[in-house]
Amino acid sequence: MRVAVVDIGTNSTRLYIADVDPSSRSVRELVRRSEVTRLGERVDASGTLSPAAVQRVRSTLGDYRAIIDRHRCEANLAVLTSAVRDAADGSSFTERVREEFRLDARVLSGDEEARLTFLGAISGREPSAEPTAVIDIGGGSTEFVIGHDHTAGFHVSVQAGVVRMSERHIHSDPPLPDELQSLAGDAREVFLAGVPTEQRAPVAHAIAVAGTATSAAAIDQRLDPYDSSRVHGYHLDAATIELLLARLADMDDAQRRRVVGLHPDRAPTIVAGMILLGQALAIFELDEVEVSENDLLRGGALHLAGIS
Repeated sequence: MRVAVVDIGTNSTRLYIADVDPSSRSVRELVRRSEVTRLGERVDASGTLSPAAVQRVRSTLGDYRAIIDRHRCEANLAVLTSAVRDAADGSSFTERVREEFRLDARVLSGDEEARLTFLGAISGREPSAEPTAVIDIGGGSTEFVIGHDHTAGFHVSVQAGVVRMSERHIHSDPPLPDELQSLAGDAREVFLAGVPTEQRAPVAHAIAVAGTATSAAAIDQRLDPYDSSRVHGYHLDAATIELLLARLADMDDAQRRRVVGLHPDRAPTIVAGMILLGQALAIFELDEVEVSENDLLRGGALHLAGIS
C-alpha cells in the first residue's frame, strides 16, 4: 500500500511517501522531504498564525501535493501539531489545508502525536523488555513516550519546543549566558513536571527523533551532504551534546548557518534544541541517546496501513 504522510509542524513541514506491507509490517521509503517553514513563529506570544508563516506552508504544500500525485499514493494523512493546537485560527487553517491540497488533515492531540511517534521509532526494532523513552523535540512541544517491546505506555506532550523556547528566552545574538541558563531552567522544570519520577526511574535507554537530534548527529560527524544512513542509529553522549551546545552558543546566527552538518534554516533554533536535548537526557539520568530517522512520519504511514 503506497501512502503519503505530511507533518505540518511548528518549525518544519515534512513529506514522507512509502510502500507499506501490512502483513509483514515492512516499510520501503520512497520520498522524504523537509522544509523549515516556521508555522509557529510568534504563536506563543500572539495566539494566532501569522499570514507570512501560513504562506510559507502553503507554498511547500503545493510542491508536496505535486509529488504525491506523481507517486499515485492510495491514501494520505496530514498531521498538524503544536502550533495549530495552540492557535486560535488553527481549525480554519486545518480546513484550508484539507480543501486546498486534498489532504486528510487532522490536528493531533499531544497524546496522539506521542503514540504515532513511538510507533514509528520502535518499528523495525527487535522487541525488548527494557523500558525505552522516545524523545521528540519539536518546534512548539516535546513529546516523551515510555514503553517496552512494541507497546507505548506512559506518554506526555509538554509545552517546550525549539521555536517556543527560543522566542521566550533568547534575545541576543550570540545568546547571553543568562539567557541560556534561563532556557535550561525553564526546560528542566517543564520536563520534570511532565514526566513523574516513577516513570523516569526505570528507563535505561532513550531514542531521540526529529530535527534537533538528527542535526546534532550530522554536526558531530561533519556530514556534508547529509547522510541519513549515518545519522540513523548514531549514538550521542551527554558530554558531546554539551560540547556542541557550547560551540553553537558561542556563534552568531550567520556563523551557525555555515556549520557543517547543520541545515542553515535550523540555525536560529539549534541552540535551544541542544539545551532541550541535554535536559531531556538529564531528567532520565542517561549518559547517551540513540538517534533515529524513524518518527511521526513513519508512524503515520504505518497507521494509514492499519498497523498500530
